[in-house]
Amino acid sequence: MRLFGWRARVFTATVVSAGALLTLPGSPAQAAASGDLITATAKSGEFRGMANAFTVDYWTTRSNGDAVQASGALFVPDGPAPEGGWPIMAYDHGTSGLGPGCGGQSDNSRVARPNEDAVLQYFVNKGFAVVAPDYLGLGRFDTGPHPYLELRSEATATIDIVKAARAARTDLSRTWGVFGFSQGGHAALGTANLQSVLAPELDFRGTVAVDPASDVEKLVPLGGPYVPDIPGQAGNAVDAFVLSMFVGLRETRPELDMNSYLTPRGRDILDRAGSMCFGDIMKVADGVSLGEMLSRPLSDERFRSAIADYMAIPATGYDAPILLLLNTNDLTVPAPLHAALAAQFAAAGVDFGTVVGNGTHCQLNDQMWAAIGAFADRILAAPVTP
Repeated sequence: MRLFGWRARVFTATVVSAGALLTLPGSPAQAAASGDLITATAKSGEFRGMANAFTVDYWTTRSNGDAVQASGALFVPDGPAPEGGWPIMAYDHGTSGLGPGCGGQSDNSRVARPNEDAVLQYFVNKGFAVVAPDYLGLGRFDTGPHPYLELRSEATATIDIVKAARAARTDLSRTWGVFGFSQGGHAALGTANLQSVLAPELDFRGTVAVDPASDVEKLVPLGGPYVPDIPGQAGNAVDAFVLSMFVGLRETRPELDMNSYLTPRGRDILDRAGSMCFGDIMKVADGVSLGEMLSRPLSDERFRSAIADYMAIPATGYDAPILLLLNTNDLTVPAPLHAALAAQFAAAGVDFGTVVGNGTHCQLNDQMWAAIGAFADRILAAPVTP
């Protein structure tokens, strides 16, 4: 596995201390490295229902290794930290779009998610400091379209905000886990797979993934000019999900030449969608079938190889427990894809458990909440690593 290389960048590292924005002493010019803190800024009053909240700007990497700025949020429990420091729970959000401000973590003015805020509050109440990345391109920096469902950059955005948060707050421990819904479940599993290589100095304890976007790379190559229009909002959503993947592939896999698979209308739609949040992407996709966007089938080996490299969840390479929370009536990520992921993990001997519900996409029932609580308690039961 090739580790990331770094471009030299000039930046000023800053941290929050006693609620103020301070500058670290040292050389004014340093090389940006994965997880380096840029700034951490205390939010005044309550932010997303919590008083102890901060925005975090930090350095992460694109999948090609280029250093790039990213943003997210940090929420810390009230009171003094326990011995060894607060354990950390990274929260990976679901699909939100492709443009700046769509991530909704460091600034939720464009994308407010009250149900998501309740999940963040749940983990803070359990005694975790929670970090929440916007993901590359979805936050405070205009770094180009978000590479939607690109596993590696989702994972680096998550791992690197954990590192940056620990630089901002000395009362955070090295012990951490990750939780995510939908795209966030996909990101959480990618994080779990890569953390031992990218952050071996940390103490990773496990993953919770709710209806993760898995095995989708096996369905997309079935597409071509022959795909009919799917009427209604469901069809717009499917087309918006797929064209978001196409935007990411075009941005990050230039050797694929994604434009060669697209009609002029398809290229125009991708050009327009690259800076939009998901609701607006659905409007762009309204009335346009996937078939109308494609000039030829996606079934050739070049496309199959590129999309698998881009987004496939590995079946091996995990060193901490995984909890899969899966819904049988999930139509966004069809339930058979969840079953396929579980079967792959079982065949590979992965340490994982499942709780299956009859809800729709990312719906949590009482049994699932109980499993989340037990999983969190297991992380908290062992002494944290300072």
